[in-house]
Amino acid sequence: MTYYIWLLRIVHIVAGVFWVGGTLMMTFFIAPAIGATAEAGQKFIGHLMGNLKFSQRMSAAAGLTILAGFLLYWNDSSGFSATAWMRSGAGIGFGIGAGFALVGFVFGILIGQTTKAMAQLGAQFQGKPTDEQMSQMRALQKKQGTFSMTASVTLLLALVFMSIARYFVF
Repeated sequence: MTYYIWLLRIVHIVAGVFWVGGTLMMTFFIAPAIGATAEAGQKFIGHLMGNLKFSQRMSAAAGLTILAGFLLYWNDSSGFSATAWMRSGAGIGFGIGAGFALVGFVFGILIGQTTKAMAQLGAQFQGKPTDEQMSQMRALQKKQGTFSMTASVTLLLALVFMSIARYFVF
């Protein structure tokens, strides 16, 4: 059983680092650089998403993080039956962290949908985009920025709660 827990913790932490780190890098550095570099930025994001499969790898990391976290919580709570543990500081802290992670996951899905919509709109451009196309793209970019910031904040909160939950005393 010890090796099982070690494996779950390693998967949870390593996949979580990739998920949170990738989200933060995309939100605070890559997306602004893409916006600032116009056509070169579009080529870069096309390569990152298409050739390097960034979205799929982020989705896999998020899924592995959530699955391993669920199994760890299941184990610690004796299959969700140890209410004393679930009401303890650690149980509550891990639960709050899980809630923030799930919110981040949902916003990650919204980011993916918006990215797809932007790619579809961009594929319709024939040379210089029309004013209507630019208006649609700006609206999508604004949504994307809101979704990205929300995912970043909630994932950071999940990270904080997960890292200190064992020390909570309520």
